[in-house]
Amino acid sequence: MADLDALDTAILRELQVDARRTNRDVAAAVGVAPTTALDRTRSLRERGVIRGATLDVDLAAIGRPVQALVAVRIRPPTRRNIENFRAWVVGLPETLGVFVTTGTEDFLVHVAVPDNEALYAFVIDRLTERPEVVDVRTSVVFEHLRRRRVDPAPAPGRQAAARPAPGRSGRGGGDGAAGR
Repeated sequence: MADLDALDTAILRELQVDARRTNRDVAAAVGVAPTTALDRTRSLRERGVIRGATLDVDLAAIGRPVQALVAVRIRPPTRRNIENFRAWVVGLPETLGVFVTTGTEDFLVHVAVPDNEALYAFVIDRLTERPEVVDVRTSVVFEHLRRRRVDPAPAPGRQAAARPAPGRSGRGGGDGAAGR
């Protein structure tokens, strides 16, 4: 875990609100000189704390309003089968994210598709056609809520400060509701 002080944490908080903010705006928000903010931001990047910035896309606006979580079991669960499936599924255009898990399922695949027919085709025609896939369970996502900001974990022996409730994205947004 990276060693982060209060200034690093404040800069992270500000950049997570809007990664496109100017360095001058970030500096003013955290109460330091622009050169200090720039040096600290560069240090956070060099240490791998900040790995980049992403664009939040409205899935409905790009024709993919239906989201689902697809639980997949692989058999036999060999390293080769797991790695081959992981590489294949992450490359599919429908895939938003892939979780490799323990427990009953080996994978949880987050997908976004145009409609329920496309979801059915994805599951039946693509996933279940793979010889290593032995079980698939699909859950349609009605609403996707996520935190837009993640605070660093407190140092051992320190209590975490109260955190605001997770952000809620709009129904038509990038994490919007699936077709009902």
